[in-house]
Amino acid sequence: MDTPCQLVLCTCPDADSAGHIATVLVGEGLAACANLVPGVVSVYRWQGAVQRDAEVLMLLKTRADAFEALAARLRELHPYTVPEIIAVGIEAGSPAYIGWLLAETRAGGPA
Repeated sequence: MDTPCQLVLCTCPDADSAGHIATVLVGEGLAACANLVPGVVSVYRWQGAVQRDAEVLMLLKTRADAFEALAARLRELHPYTVPEIIAVGIEAGSPAYIGWLLAETRAGGPA
């Protein structure tokens, strides 16, 4: 089953910023659900140096045709200069869950 849905991954510096961003995105209908996973350690290169930081991973469930609006709003809300915004297509899922996800979101804005 191919679905018109995506899982968007984004890391945040702390639980407060992740919680705020998640609440706004779900409240505006850009995401149906957000899971916040604390305790993630990210190792990455930034401005020529290797960095290691504790972060909170957000897993956002949305529809594919809402991705651009979600990504734009995420960039507005996010404290990082270059936030991680990665979308992965959801290839299969519970029909009831996929139906709920689609009903709770719509392309480009509030459901």
